[in-house]
Amino acid sequence: MDYIVESSKSFSEVIFDLEPVVQRLGFVILGAKDLGETLRRKNIDLDDECSIFEICNYRLMEKMLAIDMRLSLTLPWRISVFTENGATKIGILRPEPILAGLAPHPELPRLAAEMEERMIQIVDDTR
Repeated sequence: MDYIVESSKSFSEVIFDLEPVVQRLGFVILGAKDLGETLRRKNIDLDDECSIFEICNYRLMEKMLAIDMRLSLTLPWRISVFTENGATKIGILRPEPILAGLAPHPELPRLAAEMEERMIQIVDDTR
């Protein structure tokens, strides 16, 4: 259900390198949340770093919403960059299994596969 890889880069390097890869592959970053910083502001200790990036491809989003507006429940798509036991990791939830049960439409499996392939490429190229 997820796709997570370990990076040889530091957390900061991955964060810096992510946006150009996202753009090159036809997506945009709609927003970013630094969960580690958010918790620290609330005086909650978190030893690891974690940032969530909300991304989309406008054409894929348009096609999905034209199929069924309930698919908006899965939007925007997210990429997580986090540290765990000193290692930097990048991950996504795979769109195909998530979307499979939401809307029985013949076009949706192809769109989900395309989106998943491109998101995995973002993760791998950023790694």
